[in-house]
Amino acid sequence: MTAWIDNLLFGLYPYICLAVFFIGSWARFDRDQYTWKSDSSQLLRRGSLRWGSNLFHVGVLVLFFGHFVGMLTPHALYEPFMSAGAKQIMAMVVGGVAGTLGFIGVTLLLHRRLTDARIRATSKTSDILLLWVLWVQLALGLATIPLSAQHLDGSMMMLLAEWAQRIVTFRGGAVELLANAGWVFKAHMFLGMTVFLIFPFTRLVHVWSGFGTLAYITRPYQLVRARRMNLPAGHNQPGNRNAL
Repeated sequence: MTAWIDNLLFGLYPYICLAVFFIGSWARFDRDQYTWKSDSSQLLRRGSLRWGSNLFHVGVLVLFFGHFVGMLTPHALYEPFMSAGAKQIMAMVVGGVAGTLGFIGVTLLLHRRLTDARIRATSKTSDILLLWVLWVQLALGLATIPLSAQHLDGSMMMLLAEWAQRIVTFRGGAVELLANAGWVFKAHMFLGMTVFLIFPFTRLVHVWSGFGTLAYITRPYQLVRARRMNLPAGHNQPGNRNAL
């Protein structure tokens, strides 16, 4: 029974999530481009948005690229200058710092969305669900650090990385590599794949805009303000109906 569940969750489920991720993102962009945005609530109330958003984005970006490079880079490429154990310690330190920043950030954002009446009233169910999923996912990620400390030789990280590489290259034997992985690792992996599954149906789709152009990163803030014109008394302003 356990083997069947593992095959379903870690052998088939990853491909379902990736298929929905890519096809769903393309379909939403093709059919609902107006919804291709982050739906910022800054205009309603800034409050803890600046701290929460900055901490969350910094932490999650570091975690994403760290997982992407760490999990999908073959061991043979970094073996000449870094052992598996050294890589695991580096991942624990960097991941611990980034995970803590992200967790604090998403906690602030979740608290803001749940306790502020104005923001809660304009929030979609998917907004709150997404924050809860990310909160639990970051908590699980932090929970894996003490467990990883029990495998400082890098053996567990090697198995998890090999699983990911076999999945993306469509090679067999991936599920068997997780036989000795604890439930915290498996829960973290499952929820991570679920984030890809729900990605096209949430505000996360705005991430594609960030990856799609360098200008998104370097562009200045957009300022919107009224321009007051000092005109003589009785002078009609441009656009006034009486200005004939």
